[in-house]
Amino acid sequence: MITISVNNELQQLNQTCSVADFLIERGLTGKRLAVELNRQIVPRSQHSDQMLSDGDKMEIIHAIGGG
Repeated sequence: MITISVNNELQQLNQTCSVADFLIERGLTGKRLAVELNRQIVPRSQHSDQMLSDGDKMEIIHAIGGG
């Protein structure tokens, strides 16, 4: 089991997973969002390759359109 911080809330995962897997499990696919992992932006093209590890700090920011 690993523990990560997501938007300043601790979450426990049964096993390590990719950023993409994490977003899929939480129903966040197809939404306009940005992901920052340990103070580094993770480009959408790298979500499947970027694995989450114990102690990681992730921020997920939803883009909101307006005009």
